[in-house]
Amino acid sequence: MSTDLRIGPDGIARCAWVGDDPEPDTAPRPGAAEYRRYHDDEWGRRLHGDRALFEKLSLEGFQAGLSWITILRKRPAFRAAFAGFDPAAVARFDDGDIARLMADAGIVRNRAKIEATISNARIVEGMDDGELDALLWSFAPSRPRPRPRSLGDVPATTPESDAASTALRTRGFRFVGSTTLYALMQSAGMVDDHLEGCWRAAADG
Repeated sequence: MSTDLRIGPDGIARCAWVGDDPEPDTAPRPGAAEYRRYHDDEWGRRLHGDRALFEKLSLEGFQAGLSWITILRKRPAFRAAFAGFDPAAVARFDDGDIARLMADAGIVRNRAKIEATISNARIVEGMDDGELDALLWSFAPSRPRPRPRSLGDVPATTPESDAASTALRTRGFRFVGSTTLYALMQSAGMVDDHLEGCWRAAADG
């Protein structure tokens, strides 16, 4: 078995980034159980809808420079703070909301990222229904790549994520670099980077 796979306490092989701690989460690798749930139930599954994709885009932007488990464990607080990532609601946030968010210890208190999320929401609010979904999915590869055998086979960016980043930047979106966009593409199922031997790879074919 590849060293980039892990057998969990349930006997199932998964991509190694989920960790291998037993339930419940315990030191020294807290978060592994949450990572397993995310890996099994969300990561790589096709996701559609402007609101859902705006949330993904926003959280991936907040993740820049941080570990994804930090964002994942704060996701309930993010959802509460950002009105469930309803673009119409977030687009109406003002200076008072920015002050509220900067005081919210439950989220990542980075002013540039907070302001970018609000700015991005205003752009989405000005788009037609379904337009963000169609735009992002237009950059999904037309044919799947060979399934990666190791984490080293998984790219950080691709020509498609480069193009998606350029398209969003042209529209005025912020915190949408190519690495962020590729992470979104992985998470939203536009690409499938579950490793060969992972149970999800076998289940998805």
